[in-house]
Amino acid sequence: MLFVIALIGISLLGFTLWYSLRVTRLRDLPTWRRFLPLSLLALSTAASLLRAADIPQVANAVAFPLLLAAIAVAVTEVRAEIRRRGAVVVGEK
Repeated sequence: MLFVIALIGISLLGFTLWYSLRVTRLRDLPTWRRFLPLSLLALSTAASLLRAADIPQVANAVAFPLLLAAIAVAVTEVRAEIRRRGAVVVGEK
């Protein structure tokens, strides 16, 4: 069971990193909006590392919400970029 939880966590972190890097390549956005998901991911990772410094209360309160915020911002920016460019929907003529 612990293996499955670790696999989910690693997948979530990889998904967040991939989408955050994808947002940084969007040149139409202002610089602060391009790097916001990556900054939130870095803050989440730093907060999670507080567990190693024996401060789990802060890590438990901050790390996961920051990770969810990074995912939300990154996915929102990518979807907005797709809508701005007028991407072709598969199966539509």
